[in-house]
Amino acid sequence: MCVILVLNAGSSSLRCALFRDEEDVALWRVHVAGIGSVAELTVKGNLDLGGHVPPDGDLGAVVGWLLARLRGMPNVSLRAVGHRIVHGGARHVGPALVDEHLIAELGALVPFAPGHQPQGLACIAAVEEAWPDLPQVACFDTAFHRTQDRLAQIEAIPRALTEDGLLRFGFHGLSYAHIAGVLPRLIGARAKGRMVVAHLGHGASLCALAGGRSVATTMGLTTLGGLMMGTRSGTVDPGLVLHLIQARGMAASEVADLLGRRSGLLGVSGISDDVRVLEASMATEAREALDLFAYRIVRETGSLVAALGGLDAFVFTGGIGENTAAIRASVCARLGFLGIDLDPNRNAQGCSRIDRNGSTVPVLVIPADEEREIADESRGLIGAR
Repeated sequence: MCVILVLNAGSSSLRCALFRDEEDVALWRVHVAGIGSVAELTVKGNLDLGGHVPPDGDLGAVVGWLLARLRGMPNVSLRAVGHRIVHGGARHVGPALVDEHLIAELGALVPFAPGHQPQGLACIAAVEEAWPDLPQVACFDTAFHRTQDRLAQIEAIPRALTEDGLLRFGFHGLSYAHIAGVLPRLIGARAKGRMVVAHLGHGASLCALAGGRSVATTMGLTTLGGLMMGTRSGTVDPGLVLHLIQARGMAASEVADLLGRRSGLLGVSGISDDVRVLEASMATEAREALDLFAYRIVRETGSLVAALGGLDAFVFTGGIGENTAAIRASVCARLGFLGIDLDPNRNAQGCSRIDRNGSTVPVLVIPADEEREIADESRGLIGAR
């Protein structure tokens, strides 16, 4: 049985999936949380890994442990490993085979995605060490957005900096590519229209799609911009950054920590970065954080609808988008002027369509599946070879 392994690394977690050739449904999925402290293993599918994940090992150790068990499975032939790589830069418009040149190229992009890029590179290194001859494919979150017009990709900064590569790249592209791929089956010809997809999780962004292609997105040069997130501020006035440095004497590293790890839902509430905790809290600060999160989604949606020239469908995805009915209701209530008419019962039940019959704009809830998109892209590249 020929299979493709997918590795999707987070800051302290790893999502893995195994796909048989030419099949879209994963044979099994593994989620390892708490890497580096007390690792917790969750398995979906008929899989016996035969042992316990290294309790305090780093990401490389966990990947090595997983590969060792796959090598020992009878009748399983691992064809390739596909990786989620958050930042691919301006050059990559699709997946790429991993080699020394690519690794160096991706390493140079670490400053633009410091919370994600090193983890992807660590997974590549762990596979190379454990299985040197195994083909590896890098699939980029930024690649999906390279279809955008130049005006959507450049900032109003000196031209020399733009030409030096300081662009609006956008992220969560693997999630958006998956959504674009499944929409025709769900809404038919409307999938070729104008839609906004809200990928709402600990990291969050919006993407405007026209004809299934990215037109604009909320994240820019880095994963810090755009929407308010779990611990990230999203876009702030550049003058605020200057004030923190010049008037309050903060070092650049301190500002980076403040905006990246101590802001967002955590910073505004002072309680938690977890929507579930905030929803259960009676504190006014928790309610304000959730209200601000929804408000920022609505404001950014307005800008994307303007870029599209209208709206034909709206999609929620990501952990919060899929599981938090109250956030969906709050967002949709503010977007009623666009023709969105939410059905409260369907929303509470978590249906795949949550708009009322007759709503001008369909509203969908679609589970994110970056692993499936990575498997598809990896299979296509390896097959092309």
